Amino acid sequence: MRLQPKEERKGTVIDSYGFGKIVIDKVLYAKDVIVFPDHVQTDWRRKEGHLLQKDDLREVVEAYKPDTIVIGRGKFGMMKVEESYRNELEKSGIKLHAENTDKAVKMYNRLLSVGSRVMGAFHLTC
Repeated sequence: MRLQPKEERKGTVIDSYGFGKIVIDKVLYAKDVIVFPDHVQTDWRRKEGHLLQKDDLREVVEAYKPDTIVIGRGKFGMMKVEESYRNELEKSGIKLHAENTDKAVKMYNRLLSVGSRVMGAFHLTC
């Protein structure tokens, strides 16, 4: 994938992902991240490591108000999304896509390229 210079992009493009690491704007991250169009929140942690709950993203969702959230559930999909949180987001008009992180990275970049107001939260290991 050919990247445009940062100032011409519509947001923060993910360059690559591999087990335990993700490269965003040529910067390597080795801890879970939340990706916004203009920055990366590093060292993202959840109350219960492999269960995504409302409190894990509440502040960033309220502040950013995305149309879509893409969740990277880990290389092998070990992180789960609490069903009540999924339902709450959908009722509020926010689309949620939760996939293994390989697939989630591709989906995030694709949504970003078509102008969606998207944020991504990526678990990098299992």
